[in-house]
Amino acid sequence: MTTSVPEAGAKSRRVRRADALGNTGLYLAVSVAAVFFLVPFYLIVRNALSTDAEITGENWKFFPTHLRWGNISELFDDTTVDFARSLWNSMVVAVLMTAGILLICSLAGYGLARIPYQHASKVFYAVLATLMVPTAVTFVPSFVLVSSLGWVDSYRGLVIPGLFSGFTCFLFRQYFLGFPKELEEAARVDGLGYWGAYWRVVVPNSLNFFAAMATITFINGWNSFLWPLVIGQDPSSWTVQVALSSYMTNQTVNYHLIFMATAVSILPLLLVFLFLQRWLVQGIAQTGIKG
Repeated sequence: MTTSVPEAGAKSRRVRRADALGNTGLYLAVSVAAVFFLVPFYLIVRNALSTDAEITGENWKFFPTHLRWGNISELFDDTTVDFARSLWNSMVVAVLMTAGILLICSLAGYGLARIPYQHASKVFYAVLATLMVPTAVTFVPSFVLVSSLGWVDSYRGLVIPGLFSGFTCFLFRQYFLGFPKELEEAARVDGLGYWGAYWRVVVPNSLNFFAAMATITFINGWNSFLWPLVIGQDPSSWTVQVALSSYMTNQTVNYHLIFMATAVSILPLLLVFLFLQRWLVQGIAQTGIKG
């Protein structure tokens, strides 16, 4: 039984209308989600350029009548909190942690995925077991160890204890299990060992995945609060998150400085994301668990 031309045309129009309605609904849902996602950023910018009275007052305005750009200079001129120093400390800690975790965890993941070893499975399960240990359990022993080494109020105490991540190691292992073995075999034919194959073949062909892991690690390092709060006891070693908490005390709350400091502290994360976004999306697409 054949379908007439008018019936086929009507069916085609119905399909197109259904597709158009589906796309319209999808765009509408995404737009609504984007609005809800952007509301906190609007509040940060709005309140950062306002006075405390305009933030807490009853007469709410979409934006204050006069934007208080002087809040920026007030933030950095505040003698009680050296915010510029805290930004530098956070940058150093986040960069060192990112570089260290990528190096250590990628080597560990590559070794577990590629180097034959009779106890490799046991080592891998031991790494996975670290993911089941709550951070609160290891917090006090880690502090005692760091304190005994004299690393309090130093970059060593802030960075070194966090240089290994069991979850990042697990992701690298799973990624390297799916990496084409032919490339490594060709490298070994040319006389390269495991280290040469890793450094000259695997890493250059895995930059997307490394970029994704670097972005996640940098954000985690930048946003860390509890460990820097305990280790950075001197104000000169505060990170940006600890400095932010200092604007809220039992006696006073400097709302405009809190929001301005928050806005400034977000900028490095936005720059990192904008710089790595082209590799980030591709790297996340390659994080499928295989093997």
